[in-house]
Amino acid sequence: MNLKTIVKKFDFMAECRKYGLGFWQCPNSLFLVMGFIIVLAMTLTYFIGIHLVEPEIVIVMVSIVTVVLLVIGHSLVNSFARVVEANRMKSEFVSIVSHQLRTPLSALKWSLDLLRGKRLGEINTKQKEYLDIVNESGVKMIRLVNDLLSVNRIEEGRFVIQAKLFSLSELIDGVVREIKLMAESQHVEIIFKNHKDYEVYADQDKIRMVVQNLIDNAIKYSKKEGGKVEITIGAEKGKDKMIKVNVKDNGVGISALVQKQVFGKFFRGDNLIKQKVEGTGLGLFIAKGIIKLSEGDMGFDSTEGVGSDFWFTLPVSDKKNKPKSK
Repeated sequence: MNLKTIVKKFDFMAECRKYGLGFWQCPNSLFLVMGFIIVLAMTLTYFIGIHLVEPEIVIVMVSIVTVVLLVIGHSLVNSFARVVEANRMKSEFVSIVSHQLRTPLSALKWSLDLLRGKRLGEINTKQKEYLDIVNESGVKMIRLVNDLLSVNRIEEGRFVIQAKLFSLSELIDGVVREIKLMAESQHVEIIFKNHKDYEVYADQDKIRMVVQNLIDNAIKYSKKEGGKVEITIGAEKGKDKMIKVNVKDNGVGISALVQKQVFGKFFRGDNLIKQKVEGTGLGLFIAKGIIKLSEGDMGFDSTEGVGSDFWFTLPVSDKKNKPKSK
């Protein structure tokens, strides 16, 4: 661990600077100040209590320290209130803007589909080329809006899970068949190792999103030549009631310095950005939120320059005692 990494790790003001909070508005710094004052007050009170017999002096000192701590505590509460309020306003802003964007973007998509489908008349090759570019941009914008809405709902606890019984093995097999041609065009081989049919009781569409995201990421960040993505499914070791799915690639991997941020919003590692792969950085945040709501877990193991192994778990379905839908 180099000096820069150590300094970054102990830079308690980093988060506060990110949100534009000063020293006396930052909860981290106020906690340190409060702790310092408490230790100092206890030490002084001890020595004064030993050398002085007048209890009035001790009482005055304790009262002064108490007032100081109350003032700092009040500032601390106000700091948290500001952060909470800013977060609430941000969530409301994202929700309103996303909803307002969805309608015109959907109308734009329908209009483009009409034009590209030649239902309103013939179009030449050049016109179709431009319409295809606009359509692709529209699809990306709609996907971004939907992702932002999903993030907002997960954070506010309003993400709806509609659970039903389905075969996880068949779902993964279907996604692999859908994406295989695209993978082959990028010289990436997909291998799905499945020796048994596993059923789960979860939201099939949401779990499909998770599987698609993990496989899509594995393909994007695999080696440009000789890329390989291995998907396995089986019972989790030591936990017979959990099914584990692994999606492993032999790509660029993730730097150890940023691995704690992988499931955060808008995360894009430096070595991933160099690959010039498009993305919003919201997919893994949403995927982990879906798995958590499905009573499972998600994580990964990665070595930079070697590859990554992303995994998630889901409870094994018990037909007699199905998990409750959220």
